[in-house]
Amino acid sequence: MENREEFLVAIARKLGRPVRHIPEAMPEPVNTLATTRLTELTSDQRCEAFIKFASEVMLAECVLVSPENAPSTALDICWKFGSGPVIISNDQRLVDTGITPLLQKEMDAALWDPEKGDENIHLAEKAKTGVVFAEYGLTESGGIVLFSAPERGRSVSLLPEASLFVLRKSTILSRVAQLAQKLHDMAQEGQRMPSCINLIGGPSSTADIELIKVVGVHGPVHATYLIIDDCD
Repeated sequence: MENREEFLVAIARKLGRPVRHIPEAMPEPVNTLATTRLTELTSDQRCEAFIKFASEVMLAECVLVSPENAPSTALDICWKFGSGPVIISNDQRLVDTGITPLLQKEMDAALWDPEKGDENIHLAEKAKTGVVFAEYGLTESGGIVLFSAPERGRSVSLLPEASLFVLRKSTILSRVAQLAQKLHDMAQEGQRMPSCINLIGGPSSTADIELIKVVGVHGPVHATYLIIDDCD
């Protein structure tokens, strides 16, 4: 960068202090809540707290099921939202759980195909329900974390009228600090990072007018968390 020193001198003069080439040390935090809050909870306690916050505050429906009942429960949820089209994220985990094959058989669900380009978006716009597999749940906020990839387009969870998020109980984290650590570990290991990270806190809503919460303002107006109990 040309004229870097002159630029720093001008900034320092305006601030009334000497030029600093080395950043000051970060102050010591007053507590460790940012990284430790809720970490003392067991897996069952995290799940219980997650469901309570997600259902009562975020107004998302939460359903806890065994792995063997996950496909049939997913089918029931999709039928509840209506007989309209269903689009499914092209996620191998949805195949492994048996959800993708059953929805394709019973509801002729469309599968997101990165080779089809914008056709996927048009399918998502017309779909009644979009089905995705969530990477993590966040106990503190009741939110869901999605990693985007070519085969897992964002439109699947954003454009249909209803969203069905499939989540493993074992992947419910305490809070965002633990998610940040997961992402840091991925980067340190040289793993390919997701093209986009979405933190979704239930169906669309607003409380702008007199602090009265209204659900279904834009995007998906229904959100269901299908939590698979994979913990022994």
